[in-house]
Amino acid sequence: MHTERVIETQVRSDCTHHPVCPSAEAADREAAHTVVAHFEQGWSLLCNGVLLFDDTGELLPNGVVIAPHRPTDFHPESFGHLAS
Repeated sequence: MHTERVIETQVRSDCTHHPVCPSAEAADREAAHTVVAHFEQGWSLLCNGVLLFDDTGELLPNGVVIAPHRPTDFHPESFGHLAS
């Protein structure tokens, strides 16, 4: 599959951005540059090999799945006035 080859190629390459993108293990991993984006499919591949999904979920290069983490997941009481 073409997507697998693109991901494999991108994960193996070293970051050439300045400043260097955070690693996939870093807390700020989502700050890495986007190298491939498929908006119609709802995902982007970041420079550090992280697959970032539109629902804020992530798939790390080592296979670890990060569940979606929207702001309302952490402090739903802050958004109570928006609920109808």
